Amino acid sequence: MNKISIVGAGRVGETTAQILAEKELCKEVMLLDVRKDAPQGVALDITQAAPLFDFDTRVSGSNDNAAMAGSDMVIVTAGLPRKPGMSRSDVLEANLAIMDSIIDDILRYAADAMVLVVSNPVDVLTYRVWQRTGFDRKRVFGQAGVLDASRMAAFIAMESGFSLHDITTIVLGGHGDSMVPLPRFCTVNGIPISQFIEQDKIDAIIQRTRDGGAEILALRKISSAYDAPGASVAAMVDAVSHNRKRILPCVALLEGEYGEHDMAMGVPCVLDSSGVADIVSLPLNDAEQAGFAQSAAAVRRDIGRLPV
Repeated sequence: MNKISIVGAGRVGETTAQILAEKELCKEVMLLDVRKDAPQGVALDITQAAPLFDFDTRVSGSNDNAAMAGSDMVIVTAGLPRKPGMSRSDVLEANLAIMDSIIDDILRYAADAMVLVVSNPVDVLTYRVWQRTGFDRKRVFGQAGVLDASRMAAFIAMESGFSLHDITTIVLGGHGDSMVPLPRFCTVNGIPISQFIEQDKIDAIIQRTRDGGAEILALRKISSAYDAPGASVAAMVDAVSHNRKRILPCVALLEGEYGEHDMAMGVPCVLDSSGVADIVSLPLNDAEQAGFAQSAAAVRRDIGRLPV
């Protein structure tokens, strides 16, 4: 891609920008933020690392969202972070107002761009972008499942001792307490994890995956996670930028998949240069389908809070 704009130059936005630049996933990264001089400072810091990491990506910053003009993709990380004890849904009202303003600017300045939503609650805000822009659902998607699956893989590696290179995981549903990790589809080099890990420990890994963000927030106290989220966004951008047709769990708009309509949730998606090229429908068993439906109900409740 030629240009990617990141709205929100906080910790997640900065980490994302640095990885995109280092991997040269586009020619230009534009960082945008309402805080005076903040995106310019982040951009300058990353630029000064270029000689050491050997990349030519141009990184700039601006306080004017008009600078997103010409973007192939707009990544939205802006919003109020949750505090210890808060759920992602607790920041919906505050972040909805921020998102609506950003959507207006996307329509004004970057109406041909794809939109990748990171801000929480990501399922609901991804839906909001699609709802207000009217974009094709291929062009609007959110980051959550890649992060959740990465966390689950890390916990499996910690428990089993096996290399992370060989561990594959999948997590569906809303990015919250009702997410649906699917151990039946998790493997170590193609071998089901149940071959190596006892069920009670798998159950503990599932719960720790659901609590992954809250655990980091509780430990850091003054900051949510940002390294793994930034890396997760970069993995999605890499799939799009290189037209890889990778299957990654993403927040996507559902039109009948998994029995859900008119909503956005985490499902396995095929990512290529068009965005979400396809959605993979997994054969869920009764328990998995029930978990997915419960997660969908939680997301739908929050969607119901959106103003017309």
